[in-house]
Amino acid sequence: MPAKNAFYAQSGGVSAVINASACGLIETARNNRGKIGKVYAGRNGIIGALREDLIDTSKESKAAIHGLLTTPAGAFGSCRHKLKSLEENRAEYERLIEVFQAHNIGYFFYNGGGDSADTCLKVSQLSESMGYPLQAIHIPKTIDNDLPLTDTCPGFGSVAKYVAISTREAAMDVASMCETSTKVFILEVMGRHAGWIAAASGLAAEHDGDAPHIILFPEVAFNRTRFLARVKRTVKRHGYCVIVASEGAQHADGTFLADSGVTDAFGHHQLGGLAPSLADMVKSELGYKYHWAVADYLQRSARHIASKTDVEQAYAVGKAAVEFALEGKNGVMPCIMRGKSKRYSWHIGEASLKDVANREKKMPRNFISRDGFGITEAAREYLAPLINGEAYPEYRNGLPLYTRLKLEPVPRKLKTAFKV
Repeated sequence: MPAKNAFYAQSGGVSAVINASACGLIETARNNRGKIGKVYAGRNGIIGALREDLIDTSKESKAAIHGLLTTPAGAFGSCRHKLKSLEENRAEYERLIEVFQAHNIGYFFYNGGGDSADTCLKVSQLSESMGYPLQAIHIPKTIDNDLPLTDTCPGFGSVAKYVAISTREAAMDVASMCETSTKVFILEVMGRHAGWIAAASGLAAEHDGDAPHIILFPEVAFNRTRFLARVKRTVKRHGYCVIVASEGAQHADGTFLADSGVTDAFGHHQLGGLAPSLADMVKSELGYKYHWAVADYLQRSARHIASKTDVEQAYAVGKAAVEFALEGKNGVMPCIMRGKSKRYSWHIGEASLKDVANREKKMPRNFISRDGFGITEAAREYLAPLINGEAYPEYRNGLPLYTRLKLEPVPRKLKTAFKV
């Protein structure tokens, strides 16, 4: 009997290192030929499985697959599609089984965040509820760093590095012009319910008076009066004020400062517009000249300045996913475990998806300064190792050289199409 094939897919917002996880997974699977057959990737995530739109990674060269290690974004395409329960939408599950059976797929690897962990958990239960043998392993990925039971999430360290560097460089720019020009600079970063990314900007400050002077976290209720007073005091003392604001900053009643009123496919509120809103507040109340920027996709796609630690961890969880599957595990996630010694170290651990799916890890209060506008030494000790090291891609003609895959489709075997 031929070895079972594997299905791999990327889900949710991509990152600078999600392809490093794909590289770790595919290279490890190739090193275990005879135990695992081919690795098929879903074009645009789980949607690729539902549409029987699979990519044959065996058609890619060894060099192309290894090139994923230094290539940003999602090489196979991603999506935001959350499977409902088996009772609510049995048709999708029956379709998955139909596709998996047709292509002899016995391993399911899903690379994503919390909602993806939920999808993977549901798929892991297919063999029991629908009588089809399938092992499902979730591979952690989220720049928000909000998955539980893992010390950090692959993708976060590189965003943290980008934000810390951008904060420092923008602050130097503002400081050089503040005498006659800009007094306030606001950088809006991602982070819906957890302020990890905003917190990382605090690494830019090494001396008293260094930016960022104010960090706004979702975990700390926004107080307009206190905020404006801090801005005014900072400008008076240093001549300028740099603010890093998490997009998920909230009022005391839990409403977002910048809620567009639109929800995405996962049911999450679409956020954006916080930076200009804060800038208008500063201008109308204090009269300061300002500039603002939104890091947006730039922060999560910046592979040119990725954290070496992050790249290594992303590769490691992809590799571990295959090893877990070969050990017969199901419904689990490889995670990053921090060593106990003062010198930073880490190793791969294991978490049950039942303890991961639909749960968020927020910033602990002892990581946020007492006044709510900065980070503590405990936060700095946690964050600093995660941005350590550089893993530059190869450059050609002044630009990073990123891999381009063939993305050859697997011939369809089913006669029926499926609408998603």
